[in-house]
Amino acid sequence: MKIIISINTAWNIFNFRVGLIKTLQSQGYQVFALSPKDEYVERLEEMGVQHIPIKLDQQGINPFKDLNLIRQYYTIFKSIRPDLILSYTVKPNIYGNLAARTLKIPTINNISGLGTLFINSNATSYVGKLLYKIGLSSSKHVFFQNQDDKDLFIQSRFTSDKNSSLIPGSGVNIKHFKSSRISNKGKRFLFSGRLIGDKGVFEYLEAAIIVLKKFPDIEFILAGELGVNNKTAISEDNLNGYIEKNSQLKYLGKSDNMLELLKTIDVMVLPSYREGLSKSLLEANAMKIPIITSDVPGCRDIVTHGYNGFLCKVKSVDSLARSIEEIIEISEEMRHEMGLNGRIHIEQFFSEEKVINHYLNQVNRLLKNS
Repeated sequence: MKIIISINTAWNIFNFRVGLIKTLQSQGYQVFALSPKDEYVERLEEMGVQHIPIKLDQQGINPFKDLNLIRQYYTIFKSIRPDLILSYTVKPNIYGNLAARTLKIPTINNISGLGTLFINSNATSYVGKLLYKIGLSSSKHVFFQNQDDKDLFIQSRFTSDKNSSLIPGSGVNIKHFKSSRISNKGKRFLFSGRLIGDKGVFEYLEAAIIVLKKFPDIEFILAGELGVNNKTAISEDNLNGYIEKNSQLKYLGKSDNMLELLKTIDVMVLPSYREGLSKSLLEANAMKIPIITSDVPGCRDIVTHGYNGFLCKVKSVDSLARSIEEIIEISEEMRHEMGLNGRIHIEQFFSEEKVINHYLNQVNRLLKNS
């Protein structure tokens, strides 16, 4: 049987869905990856996954401009005739579903975060929400990564409680992300994610400047994609402007080895405006690293304030700076204990195995038990 995994980047498929792909392959399914082409296609193909390129403009929702995208999905789906489509991210969820419904191909959708479409209130977000409602109306099942998103979609009648369920994000491979750390100096802070405003990158940089006036030996590191096709993205010139003014701010680029990077980090910081369920926070906690993040959906679901990290006010530089100073000022033993608590929390609730089992249950229900 054929299954298509449809996402907005091959990078996303390789970094978040490899465990699921391997499990599906072991169950006898032939897996195809559908996304724009990037440098991760070759890695997917080495796993025995056939990649199918698609042209997808990630800049906003416009049903008139995106008509060609629907045609692309329709042509590809008709050619492959998959038994099931697993769809992620906004445009695959909306336009992929529209094409799949025409061909009567079942879909399982994953709402991995609402992003700018739901953070803002304007004509574009209104159209996007309407399209979501139309697109998801034919979905066989919808996975959500936090309760707030699930409640919002049910209240908006985009889906129903019967037709949806919660999963612990993308999960973490706890056998891979593990640490022998025995202390935490509280010296190296990391922001990991796309360098866009909605992730709180500006708040992170501004808070770092405030904290460095009091604690000049702290390092503030950024790792993630620069030049993202997003209206809120920080420009290279803007980022360089921050870094040139302070040697304790460092940009590492997009990291392909988060495990090794996390081994060098003491605290993870993500002042995001909203998440599905942050992968970077899950991986950090799995590595016994305490977290500072915003008190918003997809972030507060991971952190219990004072137990495995601190929650700060969203869009507040002052609140974030105070939280960073607080975690610096507590004892080394308390920081280390927060990290240990994080590891326990991940093992209990957020292992990748739990996520894969949710998918297998739905896939087998639709295909093997139909």
